[in-house]
Amino acid sequence: MAEKKIALDKRDRLAVCWRSTFIQGSWNYERMQNGGWCYAMIPAIKKLYKTKEDRASALKRHMEFFNTHPYLASPILGVTLALEEDRANGAAIDDTAVQGVKVGMMGPLAGVGDPVFWYTVRPMLGSVGASLALGGNVLGPILFFVLWNIIRWAFMWYTQEFGYRAGSHITDDMSGGMLQYVTSLASIMGMFVLGALIERWVSIKFTPVVSKTTLSDGAYINWDKLPHGAAGIKEALTEQANGLALDSTKVTTLQNNLDQLIPGLMALLLTFLCMWLLKKKVSPIVIIIGIFVVGIVFHVIGLM
Repeated sequence: MAEKKIALDKRDRLAVCWRSTFIQGSWNYERMQNGGWCYAMIPAIKKLYKTKEDRASALKRHMEFFNTHPYLASPILGVTLALEEDRANGAAIDDTAVQGVKVGMMGPLAGVGDPVFWYTVRPMLGSVGASLALGGNVLGPILFFVLWNIIRWAFMWYTQEFGYRAGSHITDDMSGGMLQYVTSLASIMGMFVLGALIERWVSIKFTPVVSKTTLSDGAYINWDKLPHGAAGIKEALTEQANGLALDSTKVTTLQNNLDQLIPGLMALLLTFLCMWLLKKKVSPIVIIIGIFVVGIVFHVIGLM
């Protein structure tokens, strides 16, 4: 007689979705949203795994680094639920495959969430609520609160369900290597996106002055000859837009020379250094504290 398959029902998935609302409740600088992610997965882990050892292993697996837009974590949760369900039923899915799919999806989706929710949906709803509130209508803040939560909750639930259904198909053809292919593709995409964002996220500026050059007349804004008031401000802005410098002396710093060589070079080197230290099993907390200390010392001595 075949062993009965363990399956997550709608109630289990709803519990996971509800808990994912608090995914940033234990946000930390070492592994970011890992605590909230693991908390969201607990109902599924309890349902899928029966022994203490299996549950502990699953909890440890989901305490690894995770960080994305809090609402876009839902489709990743759905795919992960499907992978865990198939793993509990005997599929050859290891920890690396689960973590690889998570890491591969969280990078691209993080870039989608901000423009959709923070820069579009929320400002639109906020403007409607604010206009009503300014007119003395108490429904303004209430409407904003209700509509925002309906939209975000509906999005989280349906995208989690979509991810759950898609994740089930990923593991249908284990012999064909479909899971390995998706894992590799997701990991490559995630690393590519994270690598492209280094220049945006990591900022290093060296302040030592390399040279000072006195500009000729007409190459800079002569502030003494500008008219007073708004007319002077307008003329200064016009001259700056036409390419005139703000000061008679052009100061070139070490950072200017580095940017002319390769923009973002030092940020990239710092990232490689952190990766090398992590590979050497150096604690992320030690690395963070070290960066703070070095940054403060370099600032005090005038290097940064």
